[in-house]
Amino acid sequence: MTHSDTRFIPGIELSRALYEEAVRPILRETFPGLRHAAARIGSGSEALGFDTPRSADHEWGPRLNLFLSPEDRAEHGAHIHDVLAQRLPKHVRGWPTHFQESEDPLDPVGRMRATEGPVNHRVDVHTVDDWAAEHFGLDSAAAEPDVDDWLAMPQQRLLETTAGTVFHDEPGTLTALRHTLAWYPDQVWRYLLACQWQRISQEEAFVGRCAESGDDIGSAVVAGRLVRDLMRLCLLLDRRYAPYGKWLGSAFGRLPTAEVLGPSLRGALTAPDYATREGHLCDAYEVVATVQNATGLATPQDPTRRPYHSRPFLVLHAERFAQALAGTLTHPSLRGRPLVGGVDQWADSTDLLHRPRAVRAAGQALR
Repeated sequence: MTHSDTRFIPGIELSRALYEEAVRPILRETFPGLRHAAARIGSGSEALGFDTPRSADHEWGPRLNLFLSPEDRAEHGAHIHDVLAQRLPKHVRGWPTHFQESEDPLDPVGRMRATEGPVNHRVDVHTVDDWAAEHFGLDSAAAEPDVDDWLAMPQQRLLETTAGTVFHDEPGTLTALRHTLAWYPDQVWRYLLACQWQRISQEEAFVGRCAESGDDIGSAVVAGRLVRDLMRLCLLLDRRYAPYGKWLGSAFGRLPTAEVLGPSLRGALTAPDYATREGHLCDAYEVVATVQNATGLATPQDPTRRPYHSRPFLVLHAERFAQALAGTLTHPSLRGRPLVGGVDQWADSTDLLHRPRAVRAAGQALR
């Protein structure tokens, strides 16, 4: 039987079985007393809870993150890797623990394959400090992030660290990091909300202006951008980190507002003409503006649509919400700061977002 014939189970469940049935017994026997944390966090759809049978085609399967102290990792890390390679079972719940690396430089991934020899496993050994440095550029996982730290951390990476499941954490340092990063401090949250409303204000009139100029494709593209920004705004309002593009719709679909907003957002994306597109967008603006007012974070603003100055376009004038929120900022590092926002509000290049030093340098230049 090939693993394609095996019943699909969520990857988190598979990782738990790998740890509890295989890795933990080996660690207890070979490294007695070793203090560690075990989790399935990081990249991968299963860590976010979005995996499906399709996910099994690459870098999905029995995977695990082990966290040791710096001293234990230096002393035991390589030995743990080798012991697991020799002693892990070949399958967990019917799924191979061996990953065959692709030889295609354009497709450098691992795929589950049966093996008779040592297992090329996906049990990765880290320290919590190294994780914080690699993913966020933080000097120490134990330090409280400051405003600039928070604005330099992509939401996708925050989600990868705070989602998933911790199966065991005797030292407590991984749990402490996840607790620290669980959500933004209040003042940073308000600032990011203001910046998200500002993004919407910058383009909401372009849907009509493009159409008036005979550019219906341009009008539709701007509408799509606004739909994306509204979805990310709804996630912010519900205190949830936004995943990257592949899972944005899935994450949005889990929000309480999704059932109400869904028809308007789909209507804006599929509208055959400008008038229909504008109507759906304005319906969505009014729903989200009402949600914003209900938070009590800032002075409520009239949530209804209105003309864009003297032009015949209907908009929300979202800058009103941006300014109302900006008026609540009292933190000295945020009060008066340009409404540019966190890194993934002004950049969406994956290659940039995975380079913490570059992100910090760009953020300093913007500031």
